Amino acid sequence: MDDMMPLMTRATERTSGLVRAVPREQFASPTPCAEFDVKGLISHLEWVAELFESLGRKGPYVEQGSYAGDFPERAERTLASWSRREAWDGTDSVMGLPMTALAHMYLVDMVVHGWDLAVATGQPYEPEPEAVSRALAFSERMAETGRQRGVFGPQVAVPDDAPELDRLLGVVGRDPAWTA
Repeated sequence: MDDMMPLMTRATERTSGLVRAVPREQFASPTPCAEFDVKGLISHLEWVAELFESLGRKGPYVEQGSYAGDFPERAERTLASWSRREAWDGTDSVMGLPMTALAHMYLVDMVVHGWDLAVATGQPYEPEPEAVSRALAFSERMAETGRQRGVFGPQVAVPDDAPELDRLLGVVGRDPAWTA
């Protein structure tokens, strides 16, 4: 918890800043996440925040709803949920994963979907290097499971000496060279 909460917080703040800066005129723009346009991606982020808030409180699985326009507020509640020491104990009742694994899943979502949103909307994006390193290490360990569960797409080949963010994107199925 002590090392993950600051990473989760800063990654969430970066992604919230990106969401706040998206004008409605860009909602229909494509994103590197093929199934979502910009509005759909923000709606997905809202669901991620709501789901991980519930999981952090040992609550139930939450279905994705419609776009509400409140990702930053939901994300704050997620962080509050995970800031409680008991959130990190044991496994979750939904996926049967250790709570630390869920925290890493959330971090991956914030870093990768932050990149998705930034490149789709032409915003600058520099995730924290330690967040990228942690997300990459976790994603490499979970790649096969992520693909089986439909969370990661097919791996995109990225050179071994590419920056860590590019390698993370490739592992989860994104092309780091994607442009709108």
